[in-house]
Amino acid sequence: MTQKPYDDIPGTFVFDADRSREGYWLNQFCISLRQEKNRQAFRDDPEAHMSRFAMTEDQKQAVRDRDWNRLLELGGNIYYTSKLAAFDGIVFQDLAAMMSHMSRDDYRKMMVEGGRKIEGNRYKSEWEKE
Repeated sequence: MTQKPYDDIPGTFVFDADRSREGYWLNQFCISLRQEKNRQAFRDDPEAHMSRFAMTEDQKQAVRDRDWNRLLELGGNIYYTSKLAAFDGIVFQDLAAMMSHMSRDDYRKMMVEGGRKIEGNRYKSEWEKE
């Protein structure tokens, strides 16, 4: 993947053309979970269901670990990966809180108050100066 100016934004994995290509099969797997027959197949034999999709081993491990941020880093689209969370009974607000390493209440409070403070969160290079 080529370096992009937005790669320096901390905690952000922009879903661009490169990530879309990298995550194609991961996203196909996740979107398959919208159908009950595929949810059942995944419940019955997760490895067999994942093997239907040409995911990398890193992507499969992120699915096994339910490593939500890693899924995005590996090309997952949040709208598709949220299908996996829904499969686990996780509502989107809880998923966002987990991805932010916050409790649901703290995440909700932060969002009601206007979101994450920008100071110290604009660029990773700002962190190096501290």
